[in-house]
Amino acid sequence: MLRNLSLAARSVLYNPQTAARSFSSQTDFEQAQKKLKTLKEEPDNDVKLQLYGLFKQATAGDVQGKRPGMIDFVGRAKFDAWNSLKGKTQDEARVNYAKLVGGLVSEEAASTPESTGPSVEGLENVDGLTVSKEGKIFKITLNRPKKFNALTLDMYKGIQKALEVSNNDKSTSITVIAANGPYFCSGNDLTNFKAAAGGTKEQVAEMANTAKVVLHDYVDAYIKHEKPLIGLINGPAVGIAVTVLGMFDYVIATDKSSFHTPFAPLGQSPEGASSYTFPLIMGSLRASELLLVCKKISAQTAKDYGLINEVVPDNEFLTQSQKAAELFSQLPPESLRINKTLLRSFHKDQLLKVNDIECDLIAERWQSKECHQAIAAFITKGAKK
Repeated sequence: MLRNLSLAARSVLYNPQTAARSFSSQTDFEQAQKKLKTLKEEPDNDVKLQLYGLFKQATAGDVQGKRPGMIDFVGRAKFDAWNSLKGKTQDEARVNYAKLVGGLVSEEAASTPESTGPSVEGLENVDGLTVSKEGKIFKITLNRPKKFNALTLDMYKGIQKALEVSNNDKSTSITVIAANGPYFCSGNDLTNFKAAAGGTKEQVAEMANTAKVVLHDYVDAYIKHEKPLIGLINGPAVGIAVTVLGMFDYVIATDKSSFHTPFAPLGQSPEGASSYTFPLIMGSLRASELLLVCKKISAQTAKDYGLINEVVPDNEFLTQSQKAAELFSQLPPESLRINKTLLRSFHKDQLLKVNDIECDLIAERWQSKECHQAIAAFITKGAKK
């Protein structure tokens, strides 16, 4: 067989330098796979797609098989990521894979821990959350800045539990929800749905029902919360981070924050009892701007609409918002609780009913082809950036 190889091919085959480079790239590639498993935080979806494409190109060469159908939005995005590397040699793919993983490892090593764990009795550590008591303030801080404070299922449960513990804590008078980093919260972490991606209808239904219960209990915790709930919005807020604001009692935002509820573009429906609270707060036409047209609004517009109370210059936000929270916390706690209960009593039953309806509907949307296609387009768009 060797006699049939051209002279050029044989010179490459037996070139010591070429062989050494190939061996080195393979060794680095194998080590990178091991290092990837040591990461504490999963990479973003677009990075994971790059890694997948490079891995497949490195191990199998150019893309093979047919592009998955629209219902398999993750499989389709993976196929596109692999196909985008067509023509790249396996050695080049191995080198690029190792470089990408090396960058991720270095970035994580240089960063500070994102979760210090709660200092409140009765609460377990939850990655992405910090819970503390600061004087009369019970504070819940979203602490996942590298992921724009996107909410995982564990974070949903952690916040729900923290709200319940705060309700029973007699040493604090108000509950504050804040965030670390340039973002307040980018909404739902789409990796919450990865287990069902490309799965059977039964698996997708199981995922939707599990997520529905988590969402339902999460929103119920806001509805039933008895202490004044203060929101300190330090940056952009998206999705569920916006819709629940209708159940806060006072909201302060930096002038660099924005508010966006992109349900229609993602094939989903409103949650957080917003289909009830938004028309109540701002009127049906303005509520439609946010929940139907999905218009992104500035902090000043949110204030004009009645969604938030104050807009503070960004360079003064930390000082002013903390000072305001401390002043609120010094008010008589029992009076605060009684007044909050009175204000909520006229709407509580309706809010609970609305939450039931919204969660049933969004669970159906999560299982729809339209939703899968919209999320697939979103993921693919992010991977191409």
